Amino acid sequence: MLRALICGATGYTGIELVRILSSHPDVTVTRGSSLELPNHKMSQVLSFIGGENDFSLLTLEEVLDNPDADVAFLALPHGASALAARHLLEAGLKVIDLSADCRLQDPNVYAEWYGDHKAPELLARAVYGLPETKRESIRGADLVANPGCYPTTVILGVAPLLKVDSVDTSCPISDSKSGVSGAGRGGKLTTSFCEAGGGCKPYGVISHRHIPEMEQELSSLGGSPVKVRFTPHLIPASRGMVSTIYLPLRKETTAAQLQRVYEDRYASEPFVRVLPHGIFPDTAQVRGSNQCHISVEVDQRTGWVVVMVAIDNLVKGASGAAVQNMNLMLDIPETVGLSSLPVFP
Repeated sequence: MLRALICGATGYTGIELVRILSSHPDVTVTRGSSLELPNHKMSQVLSFIGGENDFSLLTLEEVLDNPDADVAFLALPHGASALAARHLLEAGLKVIDLSADCRLQDPNVYAEWYGDHKAPELLARAVYGLPETKRESIRGADLVANPGCYPTTVILGVAPLLKVDSVDTSCPISDSKSGVSGAGRGGKLTTSFCEAGGGCKPYGVISHRHIPEMEQELSSLGGSPVKVRFTPHLIPASRGMVSTIYLPLRKETTAAQLQRVYEDRYASEPFVRVLPHGIFPDTAQVRGSNQCHISVEVDQRTGWVVVMVAIDNLVKGASGAAVQNMNLMLDIPETVGLSSLPVFP
């Protein structure tokens, strides 16, 4: 049995990792770190965790001094993961970083959006962890940068169109909406029930930190520069994310033609479902799963393609993708531990 540690085990993505790995036949969580609750058992934090799934919570420093694991998940804030990743790599562990610290290849771009990088040498070493586009590179990696949740929807939504000449992919427009768990578990007034319940509001307009990540990966996949017009919104739901992406047509193209493009592109992907034409993604039908649902439509009247993508932001948008990456890195079948169907209703 391989041993995993989770740095940041009591945040939403850390807890989701515990949930998913509790049913993994080849990997067990042996320890974790918590800023707020060191020197506790995980069962003292969440009563549904117990028995063989229970483990000790330590400080981050204690975990780094004695990792005692084969693989580490870093569910830490941006800026806090880089030095931890360096230390754990030196100790011989495989590392999956769920923060943004290793996603951007250019340290100058990172500095523009996040500030100075604390371990810039890791940027060239890290593999971007979207299996649907980087599977073979992930297999041989010791450091994987787990994608952001919004970029997962936008990249998977746009990628099949990058080689379609009839669609202009130079500047896709994404209107994206996420449940409040995307803001993390820490107390914030704007994501409290009274503030977020019953409302829907844009945030991070033209300045969201996921923009350079989307542009980096889409430009690389397409072989030419891509800019993204991206506006995220907060919706009064605990989890779930949907992006509606708009791209102009260069010449007449039918929905049936693009439907085939998507079906061909994702035919062998275990977690991407291209929905039948006329059926649109619903966050309620991916909840708790590692599935990504996509549909495509063409507005002939205005000459635009509309791509719709839904995921659970905590699973395919974070912890599920991290376990998918771990499986690839450890030569475990990719779907192990991730085949559960969504929770519905």
